[in-house]
Amino acid sequence: MDISSKKMADLALQIKLWGQQLGFQQIGITDTDLPEAEAHLQNWLDNNFHGEMDYMQRHGLKRSRPELLHPGTARVISVRMDYLTESANTMNQSLAEPASAYISRYALGRDYHKLMRNRLQKLADKIQAEIDSQLPGSMRAFVDSAPVLEKALAEKAGLGWIGKHSNIINRKAGSWFFLGELFTNLPLPIDSPATAHCGECRACLDICPTQAIIAPYQVDARRCVSYLTIELHGSIPENLRPLIGNRIYGCDDCQLICPWNRFAKITGEQDFKPRHRLNSQQLLEVFAWTEAEFLAKTEGSAIRRIGHQRWLRNIAVALGNAPASMQIIEALKAMLDHDSDMVNEHVRWALDQQARRLA
Repeated sequence: MDISSKKMADLALQIKLWGQQLGFQQIGITDTDLPEAEAHLQNWLDNNFHGEMDYMQRHGLKRSRPELLHPGTARVISVRMDYLTESANTMNQSLAEPASAYISRYALGRDYHKLMRNRLQKLADKIQAEIDSQLPGSMRAFVDSAPVLEKALAEKAGLGWIGKHSNIINRKAGSWFFLGELFTNLPLPIDSPATAHCGECRACLDICPTQAIIAPYQVDARRCVSYLTIELHGSIPENLRPLIGNRIYGCDDCQLICPWNRFAKITGEQDFKPRHRLNSQQLLEVFAWTEAEFLAKTEGSAIRRIGHQRWLRNIAVALGNAPASMQIIEALKAMLDHDSDMVNEHVRWALDQQARRLA
């Protein structure tokens, strides 16, 4: 590839400027060498910590070796987009109200996958237009939609370090952000990796409602509320149901407690703002949604991927965890004999929990 290092350095600076203009808060560049991350992933898989997420092992080494996923890849442009829409106090208040339906804050607005992929493609188009007359550029955008070790790449690109909860933390911005990548063959200069600053802190390990963070940097997804309410297709283990509380889609506890998130800023991205009062819905309200209402109110949202049955399953568990209420009991009884055996099982469990509190 006949092009000067000066030209590549200038282009790297231009890429970061374009990225910020497109709404990314940070852009870093790294190579594709991920031996430590590959070993960590393999150990995680060997321990079956991925549960039913078979896609985590389906693609062999493509996840940790970008050049196998997109041939010719020499560099990865890693980007960050902030999504926080409200204060920690507001989120904690929602979690503290048993009748409130808590949804992980990343899923309140428009599905980030499409939004970020479109922005990344625009960035790729700008890069291509800049270099087109000099060399054949090869680029491909990814946003949590392919076998990519996005956190390891982001850490190497200097966007932040992988915290003990396994999320990326930035010293100036906390962890409330999405990641995306552009794989490219361009020999761009790389940025320095981020250094870790968790120290002796173990707040995320201690706060995890299901104790899914079994050791620093080690998450057993089979216990994680996000896995149980989003990834798991069948029945939620009974011993974990009481620990889920009122979380009906995902969990933010490890981010809420992280001291670095005192530096997190509210996003200006309007598409991430809550839709249909998803940040302040009550359990009984969302439990009453028909499938048509669920599909309408989650249109364009990441929530829709779990479908109406798992939505009802999750809310039934939360209602079972709520203080005893005849209104809740009546709502649960009305849902008995649902077409889904899974929904029925969780409704019956919730009714049993409510009955025990009334006894």
